[in-house]
Amino acid sequence: MMDLFQLRCFVAVCEELHFGKAAVRLHMTQPPLSRQIQLLEDSVGARLLERTSRSVALTAAGTVLYKDALKLLKLADAAVANARLTASGDSGRVTVGYTAVSGYVLIPQLLLQAQQALPGIEIVLEEMVSSQQLRALADEALDLAFVRPLASEADLLYHRVVREPMQLALPASHALAGKRRITLADLAGQPLIMYSQKEGQYFHDKIKNLFAATGVQPRYVHHMGQTHAIVALVQAGIGVAIVPASARHLYFEQVEFRDLWRRDVVAEIYLAWRRAERNPAQRRLREFILKTLGAGSAPGTEPEG
Repeated sequence: MMDLFQLRCFVAVCEELHFGKAAVRLHMTQPPLSRQIQLLEDSVGARLLERTSRSVALTAAGTVLYKDALKLLKLADAAVANARLTASGDSGRVTVGYTAVSGYVLIPQLLLQAQQALPGIEIVLEEMVSSQQLRALADEALDLAFVRPLASEADLLYHRVVREPMQLALPASHALAGKRRITLADLAGQPLIMYSQKEGQYFHDKIKNLFAATGVQPRYVHHMGQTHAIVALVQAGIGVAIVPASARHLYFEQVEFRDLWRRDVVAEIYLAWRRAERNPAQRRLREFILKTLGAGSAPGTEPEG
């Protein structure tokens, strides 16, 4: 059977049409080169070159093999290069999960920068709520996930990448829209559009705990899973809502955002990944994300808070 070395020898002779020059090009002597051509001809079962003391010419079979040999050698070189790129993490496919809120600004900007810095990595985006992302990570359906800090039984690592304040979203015509900062008493009896406990567990628990230790309770009128659906109800005048500040980027008309009475009420997003990761491209993209978004917090086995 012919091998790649024999094909490289054959191509060199075809292009130089001189055994001596081809041998110099291949950094070998002429007798071993002649032997490789003979072995190739024996393998093919046809004469490939017409040789005289003064000239070398391709036979009809040699002309056909030369064209195919170029394609084979190009493919072989590409296969080696691709394998090296994949091993180094410069090439490959990474599936990234994200929440709807992080998709407003964080993901589009980060994706643009990553495509420019790591052009060989194919990034596939999957929008899911945080609990779904954590299960997908455990099942290896995702490589990376932008999640809210929720507990998971899987062996995952976390790094905080975003920390933003929570704000009150209210209709522009609402009586509270004239205030710069909302107090606790302002929300007594107000119709509040709440996150659902199943799809929006992180925000549901955070908002519920915000009122738990006080004597003030809003009037929960609807429970929704996604921030954009909540703000849409606010726009319709159905009620007010406590949402992450990034909800401003939804650009709903006639919706105002005001600071809360407590500045320490914040929403966080963590980058999560499996501890036992075998995808080199995931590592390269993860390192790029953490470098681009800054320190945030030290990596850990569980998210803070």
